[in-house]
Amino acid sequence: MEPVGLLTSEPPLPPETPPAVKKPRHRALIEWTAIIVVAVLVSFLLRTFAFQTFYIPSGSMEPTLQIGDRIIVNKLSVTFGTINIGDIVVFKAPPAENCGDPVTDLVKRVIGLPGDHLTSKGNTIYVNGHVLPEKWPHTEPLGQAIGHVTVPKNSYFMMGDNHSDSCDSRMWGTVPRSDIIGKAFVRIWPLSRIGFI
Repeated sequence: MEPVGLLTSEPPLPPETPPAVKKPRHRALIEWTAIIVVAVLVSFLLRTFAFQTFYIPSGSMEPTLQIGDRIIVNKLSVTFGTINIGDIVVFKAPPAENCGDPVTDLVKRVIGLPGDHLTSKGNTIYVNGHVLPEKWPHTEPLGQAIGHVTVPKNSYFMMGDNHSDSCDSRMWGTVPRSDIIGKAFVRIWPLSRIGFI
């Protein structure tokens, strides 16, 4: 009788890798839509509560800000901080603002705080009986004089750096804090003038 030989078989094949599962198109579309919605929402929240850009349409703040400059305003510095003399702020235009083309927002420098008494003589501004030290660039002559003004509670006296060519609190009175949008802190255009204000 012949010995029964062992049966041999070919070595086993490695298991096949399953083909890569492609994401369904609708799932990718949903993910991208969610990303875009979140980005728009974050942008909206930042613009509403933190930072906003503004365009300078007039020469009332020259030489500090010139026509065509674009600035970024920090809203949080007003919401959670203090407003000081010398700050450049953007605020809602007063309803009685009759100094030219109608605008919704204005940019000026704060020169009087709540409770301050302001007046002027010649080109000199006095705050509480002391000469206002204008340590920022500005132009003279003063133009329209400041009468005798006491700034009301929660309000501010505004003036443009281009004194004789600025329609400001001398014409339309003080600005309530609730109308102040934020402090200007950086110029982003033109490129040759980028920098902190």
